[in-house]
Amino acid sequence: MSHRHGAGLLDRALLGGALLAGGALLAGCGSSGPPTVEFTSAAGTMRTGPAQYCDIAVTECANHPDAVIKLAVPAGQPLMIKVPTELAAAPWHVVFSYRAANGGSVDGRSPVFAPNQRSDYQLILPDPTDQLLTAQVQQFGGGSPTADPGGEVSFPIRGSWVLATS
Repeated sequence: MSHRHGAGLLDRALLGGALLAGGALLAGCGSSGPPTVEFTSAAGTMRTGPAQYCDIAVTECANHPDAVIKLAVPAGQPLMIKVPTELAAAPWHVVFSYRAANGGSVDGRSPVFAPNQRSDYQLILPDPTDQLLTAQVQQFGGGSPTADPGGEVSFPIRGSWVLATS
């Protein structure tokens, strides 16, 4: 009888270890990756992960060029952008390019949104005939700012979520 009891303890110990290992695997599989951003235009809604994402210190980065999404944004129509709480917890902004009525390409950017200030942005181009080319949500990281030769200061970008119009 004691042999059976000892085997039962061993079986329970092995089962407990297997459950712990399985729990660790599930926790690893369930851990969330980088946040996703939602882009909505008159043509529909798409979500994507970052095309580039770095650690908080912006020292180690991973590139994901396949994360760039294509979505039609008709001229004169807004682009709605929604970011999740974990992205909005740090400063972020939207940089974009569009083709103006004269055919020239114009670059622009939204204001920088302070941490936890907002989680959405509506991009409206200046003229109804302007055609959006790209829009990019950029989250700032914790690295040190740098200055270019002209003295303009830039802050490190932790992550970048990219939409290219189709």
